Amino acid sequence: MALEPAERHRVKEYPLARLSVCMHREDTETPDRRLDAREIDGEPFDEIVGALEDLDEGESLLLVNSFEPVPLYDVIEARGFQHETATPTPGEWHVTITKG
Repeated sequence: MALEPAERHRVKEYPLARLSVCMHREDTETPDRRLDAREIDGEPFDEIVGALEDLDEGESLLLVNSFEPVPLYDVIEARGFQHETATPTPGEWHVTITKG
């Protein structure tokens, strides 16, 4: 029995941090959290690191940005995270970062 999207995901918005937490079934590939760096005024590094620190083992964060955050890759790898990068549309980068 397939679940409808509304049944598969419950999203809680955190407007101040521009972070969404998505509780999902483990058989989906939807990230647990989403952070859109394009909505952050100023340098987004601290908010990104804060969101990563909140991840539990095996959870993932989808980071959305207007450019590929290459300098971030060394930082997250040194902290034990894995990442995958995609460009769904021109000028939009999605980096899925997983703890562990």
